[in-house]
Amino acid sequence: MKAQFWSFDIVFATVIFVLSVVILAYAWLNISGQFAIASSNSGSDMQMQLNTLSSRLTEPGAPQSWNSEVNATNTATWSNISIGLGTGAYEALSAAKIMSLAAMSNYNYQDTKEMLGVGYDYYIVIQGDNYHISMGSSPASGATSVLVSTTPVIINDRPVRMQVMLWTNTSFGVI
Repeated sequence: MKAQFWSFDIVFATVIFVLSVVILAYAWLNISGQFAIASSNSGSDMQMQLNTLSSRLTEPGAPQSWNSEVNATNTATWSNISIGLGTGAYEALSAAKIMSLAAMSNYNYQDTKEMLGVGYDYYIVIQGDNYHISMGSSPASGATSVLVSTTPVIINDRPVRMQVMLWTNTSFGVI
C-alpha cells in the first residue's frame, strides 16, 4: 500500500510540474511576441518620422521666409510657422534658414523637436567644402538606436551633404 501511495504522489507532482511549465512557456511566448511587435512598430515609426523630417527640411517652410519672422530667443515668435530649409529651387537650402534653425535649436531644443514633428531626438549635420554646421542633440550622448538619412543638397551654388539622424536611448522592446 505504501508503494502505491508513493507513486500516486509522483504522478500528481509530475502533472502539476508539467502544467506549470506549459503555462510558463505559453506566457513567455506571448510576452516575447508582444515585445517583437512593439519593437517592429517603434522602428517603423522612427523610420517614417525620419523620412518625413528629411523631406520637410528640403521644402521652403511656411511662410516661405519664416526665418525673417522669428526671433531665435523668443519662442512666442515661433508660432504659426512651419520649418523648412529649402529655397524653393530643387534641393537648394537657404543658409539663413539653416542658421535660424540652429539658433532656435540651441535656445530651446524641445520646442524645435515639436515644430519639426518628431518624437525622437534629432541631430542634423550639413557639411561640404568649407561648410560644417550641426544642430540638435548628438546621438553620442548615449543612443541605443540611430537612423540616418543622407541627402545631397546645394547651399550657395555649392554641393553639400545633409545628414538627418533620429535617435533614442530607450529600448524598443520595452514600452
